[in-house]
Amino acid sequence: MTVPENEGQDLAQQRKKKLRAIADLGFETYPRKVELTHAIPQVLADYSRKTTEELAAQKVAVRVAGRVMSLRPHGKAAFAHLAGGGERLQIYVRLDAVGERDWELFKLLDLGDLIAAEGYLFRTRTGELTVHADHLHFLSKALLPLPEKWHGLTDVEARYRQRYVDLMVNAGVREVFEKRSKLITALREFLNGEGFLEVETPMMQPLAGGAMARPFVTHHNTLDMDLYLRIAPELYLKRLLVGGFDRVYEINRNFRNEGISTQHNPEFTMLEFYQAYADYNDMVALTERLLCHVAQAVLGKLEFEFAAQQISLAKFERYTMKEALVHFWPDAATPRPALEDLREPRAIFQWVEAHNAWAAKSGAGHEAVPLPAGTAPGVALQALFEAVAESHLVQPTFILDFPLEVSPLSKQKPDDPNFVERFELYIAGMEIANAFSELNDPAEQRDRFEYQQLLRERGDLTAHAIDEDYIRALSYGMPPAGGEGIGIDRLVMLLTNSRSIRDVILFPLLRPEKPAE
Repeated sequence: MTVPENEGQDLAQQRKKKLRAIADLGFETYPRKVELTHAIPQVLADYSRKTTEELAAQKVAVRVAGRVMSLRPHGKAAFAHLAGGGERLQIYVRLDAVGERDWELFKLLDLGDLIAAEGYLFRTRTGELTVHADHLHFLSKALLPLPEKWHGLTDVEARYRQRYVDLMVNAGVREVFEKRSKLITALREFLNGEGFLEVETPMMQPLAGGAMARPFVTHHNTLDMDLYLRIAPELYLKRLLVGGFDRVYEINRNFRNEGISTQHNPEFTMLEFYQAYADYNDMVALTERLLCHVAQAVLGKLEFEFAAQQISLAKFERYTMKEALVHFWPDAATPRPALEDLREPRAIFQWVEAHNAWAAKSGAGHEAVPLPAGTAPGVALQALFEAVAESHLVQPTFILDFPLEVSPLSKQKPDDPNFVERFELYIAGMEIANAFSELNDPAEQRDRFEYQQLLRERGDLTAHAIDEDYIRALSYGMPPAGGEGIGIDRLVMLLTNSRSIRDVILFPLLRPEKPAE
């Protein structure tokens, strides 16, 4: 639990008095630097296997620094643990070894303070590797106390808001973000090895494009123009295909002015990559290899647990969207559709009505699929798929062939122009990746944009704007290509068994902090 505010203020005042006392001893209260011989993890890595006799013979001299995480005084001697680099190392301090001044400093220390200790390594009677201190250096006072406990509903938000404290006291939190870093490194290694070039594209754009999402708007004063924070880098990356870069990728921050949930944060990280002379089938194969490479790099295996379910990347399932709808149709909902029943686009409304009737009758958290006036058949199909099938997609599953109406940047299927060559990859019921055979016909792209413009005029704030420069780029000729976006935050969630996206973002967006009463 966190310390009550008035008690915390009293403790802070006590610690300020200690800081003044430390200054009176002649210590600089906030020194500029300290020279170290080792980081704490380095000491543990190099000397943890040394025996008591080997350490005594070598008498290894070290100067290490860290945050005081425990204090155990014993008369004129004491033990403490310093934390640094995700590890802890014990120090042993004795009055006759460090002298009167440093011993008085030690007595003024609080949990959370930062110090350096220099001395030599030895093992205690219990066998713990320890620094026998000859001298202490004061580095910084923790004026606010560390929490004794760090759990419960109230503290969950405090963990996100004060991530710096969360990282101090929760070793598991640090591990999540270390794995996140390994994951991003593994993505780069894989794509670089496949001949992709990492690039950077604008985060402020005159048009919000590349996805169907509501953007954040800002204003550039000198140019006197509105700009949009990037919702996706897609259209700029495909401009690079036009320019002759055949394989490009970007690990990018995107911003979408939409809801917050366990799977959504307004600012999030995506990997997008594009390969000329490929299609969405090539992206399927590439995605399987990429995710297996990442899992091996981060976990050392292809199997892992998420939300009490065992997930395996050794096998990927595949369904078209219509096949998934038929396969996962609720047993109690009648009639059950067959694939031939879904060939006629408008027939989908019959199955929405059948689902909604079942949902109303069964209750138990089953929600009806909304059908506002003017809903296009493809939009209704996607909404029905999400209601019926999405939660069942626990093992890695590619859902292929999306409706044209919800895919303004994808190539149509040659045998069914109502659908496009697009897939989404689902794992543990979450969308992890989204890929297309990229539309490169400028005339068709204009028609798609104009349809989206009609949706915007009807009030759909997520519909795609008409990007004239992108059409101009396509008019110079873009090679056939496959492209894909992978949600890095959700991928980290999977590989760290984190149930909320806020657990894998160091500083997630939160409501303003309530003022203290």
